[in-house]
Amino acid sequence: MIMPSFVHEFPFDPSYGRTPDDLMSIPVPPEPHDFADFWRARHEVARQVATEPEIGPLEDERDGVRIHGVTFTSVGGVRLGGWLALPVDGPVRHGFVIGHGYGGRQEPGPDVPLPLPGAAAILPCVRGMGARGLRAGIPDAADGHVLHGIESRDTYVIGDCVADLWCAASALHELVPELAPGSGVDHGAASNAGTGRLGYLGESFGGGLGALALPWDDRFGAAQLTVPTFGNHPLRLTLPCVGSGESVRRYHREHPEVTEVLRYFDAATAAGRLELPTLVAAALFDPSVPPPGQFAVHHALAGERELLVLSAGHFEHAGLAGEVAALAAARGRFFAKWLGR
Repeated sequence: MIMPSFVHEFPFDPSYGRTPDDLMSIPVPPEPHDFADFWRARHEVARQVATEPEIGPLEDERDGVRIHGVTFTSVGGVRLGGWLALPVDGPVRHGFVIGHGYGGRQEPGPDVPLPLPGAAAILPCVRGMGARGLRAGIPDAADGHVLHGIESRDTYVIGDCVADLWCAASALHELVPELAPGSGVDHGAASNAGTGRLGYLGESFGGGLGALALPWDDRFGAAQLTVPTFGNHPLRLTLPCVGSGESVRRYHREHPEVTEVLRYFDAATAAGRLELPTLVAAALFDPSVPPPGQFAVHHALAGERELLVLSAGHFEHAGLAGEVAALAAARGRFFAKWLGR
């Protein structure tokens, strides 16, 4: 790997002085003694939610899918929205839950086309984020959202956003019952461990949420996390950025005790429990999500893992189109291998 050199106007170095070799040896924070108990209890609550999903009118048709609006209920009785993509032709053979970046999503955007043919997907807006996730009392801007409820692990909004992804998976299974376990539908080669299970895709904020959500949910068979955030909070608190992490850094200066809360929401710590095959796309240069945290998520993974190194994340550059295309190709190969064709 060759370290990229970009002209920029940030008052700090978005590569943080780390060489590629440095990034390959970023440590992983130890987990709290009750880390697994905390997340398993939250998952159990989310799985008991009656999501009562409803499909809205057709909004678009492209890339082999019909796209509808969708609403569903998450923990705390919160009603959220998003989009549901269904194949135009043929049966549904694969399912995906697709997380979004900080700032939410206003439309399905580049998450369609889907990684595999014959796939259905739910693209939820988590609480507080995006056109269909707005919620009174929760800031919709990243710098405020990331601090909402941060005083306690039980009130921190990030935990509820993770639950929103679990409830989105439940809603997808209800809306597309042939994806649900025990449906009897042949989803692909029987030799694949992920056969019949959902795939997860998440970028930035959605990548960090995915790392936190997936270790506890056996409905998923493979995942792709792109420039994932929330990795290695102790290190992140020392690194300036222009993303949500800077808001947390400012808060920490006045409230150092927040480190105990952040220990439960560390994507690298959670990745140490993540055993399903996972593809991580991590950047060498990123002003919004410091690269050391991204690489920490990859290194911590407990199962089969693949790494695609990007020259930059959250930054426009001359090679961006080529890297986006390479990532799309890698994503397709990865999910074909682990979820079946």
